[in-house]
This record gives sequence, C-alpha cells and structure tokens, in this order.
Amino acid sequence: MKTYVFKPKEIVREWYVVDAQGQNLGRLASRIAQILKGKHRPYYTPNSDTGDHVIVVNANKVEVTGAKLTQKIYYRHSLHPGGLKAITLEKQLQKYPTRVLEAAVKGMLPKTKLGRAMIKKLKIYAAPDHPHQAQNPKPLEL
Repeated sequence: MKTYVFKPKEIVREWYVVDAQGQNLGRLASRIAQILKGKHRPYYTPNSDTGDHVIVVNANKVEVTGAKLTQKIYYRHSLHPGGLKAITLEKQLQKYPTRVLEAAVKGMLPKTKLGRAMIKKLKIYAAPDHPHQAQNPKPLEL
C-alpha cells in the first residue's frame, strides 16, 4: 500500500464565514483551529498546510463562562525594564475585540512556520459585515 501526499498546488482552499455572536470562546476557537489546520479534510497531513480560510464576524459578541471576564488577564511586554502591561478580558473585548479570538486560535496552532502560515488565513471582524464577498464564503455551522 502507498500513501498519497498532496502537493501544495493540488489543495483547493475554501472560504468559510463564522458568526461568533453567542458562541463560547474556547469551543469556537478550537473549531476554527481545526479548519485552519485542515483536520476536517480526508487528506490531512500534519507536515503541510491543508487548511481553509476562515472569516469571523461579530467577534465582539463572543461569550465566556464563569468569572473569566474579570479574572482572565492578557499580558504584553514592551521589552524595557518595568514594561509589563496587563489588561482583563472585559477591557480587551471593549478595546480590541478581535485580539481575544485571535489569541485563542493562535494558541491552538503549531508554534512553527506552519502555524504562522495557518494564522494568516484567519480574518476576524468585530462588525457583522466583511470585505470578502468575492470569495463566496460558505456559512460554517458549529
């Protein structure tokens, strides 16, 4: 028996649109990561990028359970002494709603060149409309 490995030019990429309104953040992020990796395809291979493009709309209306809004903290550092900045999930959703979902999905992808290529296929918008109508995205049911 032989295993056929798809070449990058043979992969047909599709576009999916996801409405994040009322969706749980973690469950939504894991489903998006599966599609970006290509695990929903029969010809998935871990060492190649076989995933599809994903458009997320209404990212500011994503939901979380428990006390995560006040207890979950996002950190960043300016690389200068004393440059550690912290922001809660609640403030992050108000100020930069797309970064919350992007950070959740990015944490579920490989930390390699392959993962960096996969995250480029993710487009996140806080509003209900997006500029990718020409790609004819299919609605993704979660």
